[in-house]
Amino acid sequence: MDFASALRILQSATNESVSRRHPGRLDRMRRLLELLGDPHTQFRSIHVGGTSGKGSTATICAAMLRAAGFKVGLHTKPHLRSVTERACVDGAPVSEERFAQLMEAAMPAISEMERGEFGPPSYFELLVAIAFRYFAEERVDVAVVEVGIGGTLDGTNVLTPLVSVLTNVGRDHMDVLGDTVEAIALDKTGIIKDKIPAVTAAEHPGALQVIREAAARKRSPLTIVQEAADIRSEPHAAYEQQATIRTSAARYDLTIPLLGEFQVMNAATAIVALEQIAGEMPVSPEQAQQGVATVSLPGRMEFYPSRPSLLFDVAHNGEKAAALAAGLLRHFPGKRFVFVTAVAEGKAAAEMLAAWAALPAHFIFTSFDVSHRSAMTPKRLALTAETMGLTARAVDDPVEALTIARRMASVDDLVVVTGSTFLVARLREWFATQVADGSHARA
Repeated sequence: MDFASALRILQSATNESVSRRHPGRLDRMRRLLELLGDPHTQFRSIHVGGTSGKGSTATICAAMLRAAGFKVGLHTKPHLRSVTERACVDGAPVSEERFAQLMEAAMPAISEMERGEFGPPSYFELLVAIAFRYFAEERVDVAVVEVGIGGTLDGTNVLTPLVSVLTNVGRDHMDVLGDTVEAIALDKTGIIKDKIPAVTAAEHPGALQVIREAAARKRSPLTIVQEAADIRSEPHAAYEQQATIRTSAARYDLTIPLLGEFQVMNAATAIVALEQIAGEMPVSPEQAQQGVATVSLPGRMEFYPSRPSLLFDVAHNGEKAAALAAGLLRHFPGKRFVFVTAVAEGKAAAEMLAAWAALPAHFIFTSFDVSHRSAMTPKRLALTAETMGLTARAVDDPVEALTIARRMASVDDLVVVTGSTFLVARLREWFATQVADGSHARA
């Protein structure tokens, strides 16, 4: 089987949204893994959930562990360029050839599932299973695994991790997880396991109370990042920030090559989580510093110093939009912004726009074209923005929208491509190949 054939099989799988509410879907995941030899039981893991920041926190955790000499698997989602990004070992995505081999090896299990009571695995379940099989075959010392959606019924929630991490809790995927922050928090606490330490950076009082109660029920020692760490930071140069994080165990002086104060909190969350398992997987402050210095996060406040400069950021909910706004004001004071934005149906577009309303910005709304997700129409987004007093226009084609934005912006302005992952992935790839020398990218 070649990679193209593997992709065709993957893309024909059931979309996760079709089966998300199925109460037996975690049993389906367990059955799939059983048919694959239960790979998830063959490596240690760190499980990272939350509304925002979980992918960044997982990536930072993995980098620090690698710097400490461990062989580390990393599963994150979504991917920007290729599905191979969802299964990394020691910072490198699985090769296309190996991915195809893993898919071919999974075919008997997929066929068995199709004949069984649970039905075929979903797109997300297949990718998780392939990642777990890859980590087991590679004999990683530990895998850092990002939750897909929620926690309780997520396909990754078959793990018994060394530590469970909840970065924060906000309003996203409310159609599945619940219509209040407390209900969403309750679903996410499903990754907290009996007597296994848990860490959270959640700040919402209601969510934090739910997390405390869930940890108490499961006899899980809970550490609150804001209580366990003193966090100080400031922007440094154009592409990084300095941070000092003090815990009862150590002091960490970090140079973080990422933009946004929220990334400092993500680094602190990673440090506090790793301190909980220091007896089994020790990471020194020097190793943590070395690890975080290597982190690159495509599509997360990723800056290209062109003329005009561009920034790509996946901000597809209200919390991420607010974090982006704060990051822009922190790192680019006095700048004017030209946004190129697309939003998927079902997302809280008005909440996102409200987070950006105070910025000195012009908005160009556009769309994306993928088979399994619909975009809000640019005209509808522009109308919503105009009712909020924002300057906006609609351009259906995303490349045309970016081209117009670059023409509108002065050399001192910043073009911000944000919103849906699908838009960021499409325009980031186009810009890197058609306009920019990829070596100029900084994250």
